[in-house]
Amino acid sequence: MADIEVKKSEQPAPVRAWDPFRVMREFMRWDPFTEAGFAPLQAQQFTPAFDVKETAEGYLFRADMPGVKPEDLDVKISQNRLSVSGKREGEKEHKTDTYYTYERSHGSFTRSFTLPEGVADDGVQAELKDGVLTLLVPRKPGAVPKQVTVKKG
Repeated sequence: MADIEVKKSEQPAPVRAWDPFRVMREFMRWDPFTEAGFAPLQAQQFTPAFDVKETAEGYLFRADMPGVKPEDLDVKISQNRLSVSGKREGEKEHKTDTYYTYERSHGSFTRSFTLPEGVADDGVQAELKDGVLTLLVPRKPGAVPKQVTVKKG
């Protein structure tokens, strides 16, 4: 469905020379489940990608979550495990609508991260602004890593 051609005249299409590489590319893209009317599983699931960065204050998690509402998100910390789960609703389909392609994903997701020692799990800050989820997991005071100097032997 990715290659849509508009045919404007009744002239026959020009004959292309046989190219084994083109045939192989077309064969590798063929998906019998899509052709049978079943959408591939990966196209239906929404899984946000996270960026994780260590800062002086703690650990900063960011994820793009367009279309996700704050009330549909659940952020939990248990021991040294950060879990983010939620859902993104799909659009309501009407019988009269004609879709040529439907590539946006929706559904439920859960992501879990193992946190290092020394995080303050009671001071986690979460904000969803402009479709970007930002989580700040602060460090405990005094849990800042110390530099160890190596002496020449």
